[in-house]
Amino acid sequence: MEIIGIICEYNPFHNGHIYHLKKIKEMYPDSCIILVLNGYFLERGEISLLTKESKVKIALFYGVDLVVELPVLYGTQSADIFAKKAIEILNVFHVQKLIFGSELNDMEALKKIVIQIEDSHYQKRVKEYLKQGINYPTALAKAIDTTLDFNNPNDLLAISYLKAIRQKHFLIEPISIKRTSSYHDLESTDTIISASNIRHKFHNQEDITPYLPKKVIHYLKEYKEELYFTLLKAKILTTPHLENFLTVDEGIENRLVEAMKKSSTYHEFLQLVKTKRYTYNKLNRMCIHILLGIKKQENVQELSYIKILGFNEKGQTYMKSLKKEIASLTKINKNSIQYKTEIKASLIYDLIMNTNTYSFEIQNKPIKKL
Repeated sequence: MEIIGIICEYNPFHNGHIYHLKKIKEMYPDSCIILVLNGYFLERGEISLLTKESKVKIALFYGVDLVVELPVLYGTQSADIFAKKAIEILNVFHVQKLIFGSELNDMEALKKIVIQIEDSHYQKRVKEYLKQGINYPTALAKAIDTTLDFNNPNDLLAISYLKAIRQKHFLIEPISIKRTSSYHDLESTDTIISASNIRHKFHNQEDITPYLPKKVIHYLKEYKEELYFTLLKAKILTTPHLENFLTVDEGIENRLVEAMKKSSTYHEFLQLVKTKRYTYNKLNRMCIHILLGIKKQENVQELSYIKILGFNEKGQTYMKSLKKEIASLTKINKNSIQYKTEIKASLIYDLIMNTNTYSFEIQNKPIKKL
């Protein structure tokens, strides 16, 4: 049996994700698919349109065998940290292959890029570009010696996956599936379009029924940006020493306060804070860290535990085969920063999305599809 790993946010789960799972089953009919799932607040600093509980139910329904949690502490950080922790979790479960979508879909080219990134000359070029005021992702791309267009979200994430596997010497084989839609395309009406396109249409109250299963539409939650902005504004204007929060660096805390005083919407706030050095994704992540109250000293490097979110019969059987190895690792530590941050995230998410995810979190019961 092949043990296959996937890493997803499902914001929201759509036809492309169904295609992803079907392709895995076509390639490896006798496989156990293990999903590392990001929950309420996401890698690009976005807020999930689906609750963690809903995403687990959907994943199990469409063929995932075992779902484990990517803690919000790591799921809201840069691609490298996001990837590193997700890969570490998959390695605990002896995953043999990691399968992900890629625009480039050229594994050898991606591996060569990773080797370049580890070279000291490359690091010097990145620093030179940063001194010019270029943001970090662009500096990384410009420093690479290649004519290939790899500056797409899934390719950049793929590079982070490969880096994590290589640096940790994990025996995980990376395999890409050609991505059929562009993350940046907000106009396409094909049956498989990007999650960003779906979110764009959803927020504009356009019909999204062709792009995702009816089962998923039932679970979607409306994101109230005005409420999010109000909570964030209160936090920024009433909290001293914003520089203590994770990713609030280089004196930007003063800029945050001044911009917030002048802003009446979240979009306006971002426009006032934005600089060449700070991408919108980085600013969005920073705002999430402030809102959740994640301090720099709370950015613990080691996982306190691995939370099992759900499984089917095959997933349960596989877990039993690893019982001796994972028993201590899957025991939830309620005194840990990891747990306390997850609980806090669910409470803030409930305020913004009018949900009751807190109940799901404190029950700590995996969802079973047997």
